[in-house]
Amino acid sequence: MDIQVKICGLRRPEDVAVVAEAGARYAGFVFFPKSPRSVSVAEARALALLAPVGLAKVALVVDADDALLDEIVAEVPLDMLQLHGHESPERVAQVRARYGLPVMKAVGVASEADLPALEAYGKVADQLLVDAKAPKESALPGGNGLAFDWRLVAGRRWPVPWMLAGGLTPENVAEAVRLTGARQIDVSSGVERARGEKSPELIRAFVRAAQAAGAEPAVPRF
Repeated sequence: MDIQVKICGLRRPEDVAVVAEAGARYAGFVFFPKSPRSVSVAEARALALLAPVGLAKVALVVDADDALLDEIVAEVPLDMLQLHGHESPERVAQVRARYGLPVMKAVGVASEADLPALEAYGKVADQLLVDAKAPKESALPGGNGLAFDWRLVAGRRWPVPWMLAGGLTPENVAEAVRLTGARQIDVSSGVERARGEKSPELIRAFVRAAQAAGAEPAVPRF
């Protein structure tokens, strides 16, 4: 199966270049000041304009109001909005209708009790991001380098395509693909040489490992 990779938290022109060259499908830009990967609207616009055709540009926001989203969508050429906060299903539907862009909703998972939310959001979003639930003390809803028990989502399907995130690295992404059957993979901190600083070598290694795993038969576990 073909594996689509999203590299999130890009901040420099060379990040965009290596992500495209490595064969990733999505490039993510973070609009959340508390994140070490946060970029301004002007910075994101400059980066997005460097993206070649075929590299989908995703804006990650956390509980953003319409004023911020209006500014981002007006200035940055985007292909998708990623809602990574506590947005309700109603808010997801509202954002999708207001901007006419595909919307991906991130849902944190720590136990089986978190899975029903994926079904609910799958009815209003275009894609789901299945991420590790952030610790209560964390200032960041994602990008914490934490994994969850992948067996929780092994062999499961939702109404829309989904992407696996949380604690993924070049070393464990193949196992994650095999265990979950995920066809889309998201990484941020797992391809950094320092907090917020992407490593070209790790990006290439991650994409290679994910795509190689996709060439192997998936092993669903229920």
